[in-house]
Amino acid sequence: MAIQQMPHNLEAEAALLGCLIMDEYVQTEILETLNEEDFYQESHRILLDAMKKVVGGRKAVDVVTLADQLEHDGNLQRAGGLQAISELSASIPSTANYKQYYDIVKRDSVNRALIRAAKSIVETCQSGPEEQDAVSFAEKLIYDVSKKGERSRLAGLGDGVVIQEIIKKFEEIQSDPNAFRGVETGFTHLDRITNGLQKSDLIVLAARPGMGKTSLAMNIVEHACLDKGLTAAVFSLEMPKVQIGQRLLFSHGEVSMERGLSGRLTAKDWKNLLVAADKAQRSKIYIDDSSRITPAEVLSKCRRLAASEGGLDLVMIDYIQLMGSDQKYGRGELNRQQEVASITRDLKLMAKELDVPVIALSQLRRIESKEPQLSDLRESGAIEQDADIVMFINRPDVTASKEEIAQGKVVKGAAELIIAKHRNGPLGRIQLRFIGETTRFIDVDDQNRPDEEPTYRKKPQDDDPPAGDGDIPFE
Repeated sequence: MAIQQMPHNLEAEAALLGCLIMDEYVQTEILETLNEEDFYQESHRILLDAMKKVVGGRKAVDVVTLADQLEHDGNLQRAGGLQAISELSASIPSTANYKQYYDIVKRDSVNRALIRAAKSIVETCQSGPEEQDAVSFAEKLIYDVSKKGERSRLAGLGDGVVIQEIIKKFEEIQSDPNAFRGVETGFTHLDRITNGLQKSDLIVLAARPGMGKTSLAMNIVEHACLDKGLTAAVFSLEMPKVQIGQRLLFSHGEVSMERGLSGRLTAKDWKNLLVAADKAQRSKIYIDDSSRITPAEVLSKCRRLAASEGGLDLVMIDYIQLMGSDQKYGRGELNRQQEVASITRDLKLMAKELDVPVIALSQLRRIESKEPQLSDLRESGAIEQDADIVMFINRPDVTASKEEIAQGKVVKGAAELIIAKHRNGPLGRIQLRFIGETTRFIDVDDQNRPDEEPTYRKKPQDDDPPAGDGDIPFE
């Protein structure tokens, strides 16, 4: 049986290269969107590489400059010689059809990439990997091919399309303030400041151990799914799904977990718990408690969930420092910081691709003498850099002495949610109350003071350490 050649069209490749040599407009229009793997013939790949080098040297591409660059690289003969280059431009009477040549070349390039990906998938599956590993590998290869086909370009404002889109958006908001409201959190003042959690935003919720960051994040998931009927994916790297579900039921039912664990539930408690259980069973909350999961695996699972459910509204990850990275780094704290930086960057890209808000929890360094600030983010200043919103939970009663609570210096259960970074809106402080027995945060109806910008923020000084410096080693 004859061996089938990979898809290619040498005439279209030669015609496209000829158009690039002949027309400077065609060069500026498509040269940067082409890659060497888009061309099947080796000499054509060499010519494209040389063209990019000529343009990179701020020179016009023509037969002379191209031949000079190839001669300099020692590739003139591999590209077919001066005669072959001259024939490319001479054989094209007009560059008017360059788009058709471009589409043919790109089509064959994608088909070749898909064939290579399919062969790799077959070889991997024949080696007998675990089911999830095989599926993730296949999805990543196909996804990488699809991303290569995406092309964007600088868009001018002169055509009015972008401007009109912006004006239309704010006209809609003027007539309906909730027109572009994101996922509501259930906390009135937080929703007012953020207008709901917005699509494609990475929201980092950070706190020191024992402050209730998992509880607050699950309260948001609970409101979104059990009250609003949305779909959420929860990735719990620290807590098994049974414990997550347990917290969800007792919180939504407003039942004391202490009474439940000690077998002292009342008839009313049982009624509330069963109502909460029924709502949870009918909800669209999906929980994954895999340990050391990577952003690529999270993305893969979320893609499948969105496809099967017809959409996805919210992702919650508990928490960043327990995630693994698809990149390989050596040992040591510095390398762990690089790994966390890679993770947060991938989470932001994931939020953008899925077009949903992603809530990622993060640990803070153990410093008990002051309320949290951005420099306390553990292991990487990249967390602050990549996040659209950074929120801290501050609960003075956790570190207060019994005497301070007894004297009324610290109110038991009083909590503060500090919005320390908000890329598209104001900063602020939000007064909450933590109900420990039901692991639930609630709004404080009569706030002692209005939401305000955090007072601890200051302009960075020259001698300030960069965010993340001095972090304790990852545990």
